[in-house]
Amino acid sequence: MRGRSVWARGRVLAALAVGTAGLLALHRLVPGRMGSLLEAFLPWLGLVIVALLLAALLRRSATALVALLLPVAAWAHLFGGLLLPAAEPGRRAVVVVQHNVSDENTDPAGTARALAAAKPDLIALEELVPAALPVYEKTLASGFPYHAVHGTVGLWSKHPLTGVRPLDIKPRAITETWSRGLRAVVRTPHGDIAAYVAHLPSVRVWPSGLASAWRDESAVLLGRAVAAEEMGTVILLGDLNGTVDDRGLAPLTGRLNTAERGLAFTFPASFPLARIDQVMARRATVTRVRPLPATASDHLPLAAYLTLG
Repeated sequence: MRGRSVWARGRVLAALAVGTAGLLALHRLVPGRMGSLLEAFLPWLGLVIVALLLAALLRRSATALVALLLPVAAWAHLFGGLLLPAAEPGRRAVVVVQHNVSDENTDPAGTARALAAAKPDLIALEELVPAALPVYEKTLASGFPYHAVHGTVGLWSKHPLTGVRPLDIKPRAITETWSRGLRAVVRTPHGDIAAYVAHLPSVRVWPSGLASAWRDESAVLLGRAVAAEEMGTVILLGDLNGTVDDRGLAPLTGRLNTAERGLAFTFPASFPLARIDQVMARRATVTRVRPLPATASDHLPLAAYLTLG
């Protein structure tokens, strides 16, 4: 009787566990804006699993505990690898920092010093404003003698830059001046790299899901530019206003490698919930990403470690 009771308890919890597993495994089938919103916060379904586990233990429900194996396996498949230790950087390693510095940043000099302290080869910045740009240029000049700026995005480098040009990733509905992408060739000791810096349009969260049409259109344009890039090795750095699980970034994640290790949530800086700042690559491996300490921005900086192919 006691055995039947254990298996009879917790059927609602078991159903919730199966539903959570379905959301993790089949999130692409959730339609429209709601699907995009789910994907933006997909790793946080791990907290749902923990809550269900505690409830199953309190209920002493064997049925719920067995059912929980499904979402645990699904979550581990999607995100478990990100938590494993990263390999040591190899001889052909490149370190980059990506940061939306915020157009309301009150300490650009301190922000620049904090980014340089990570000792990267490249620093990509977004939301550069005319008043702050000279401060970044002056503060980063000694360690990063080469830089390129177009509109509100910029790239600072320890290595020479050539082939600098703007990227047209502006959605058609935007009529005002809008320059948020650039491409440059970085002449590293390990070979030339095409570096792309981009800031995709913001999204809005509504009860019906994410309003992301402009972001998605801009991602398509950026994906086409990357696909047309003639150089073999490409690094994309930017505030893409989406996670790598978000279907809106499929034009990019379908063409570029994403981080193998590190969850590295970057936004909002006060309580990071998602990584919308990204480093992706082609013919290079993004071995690890990690957030850097907070600056005066509403984003955390993101450091990435890459191994060139």
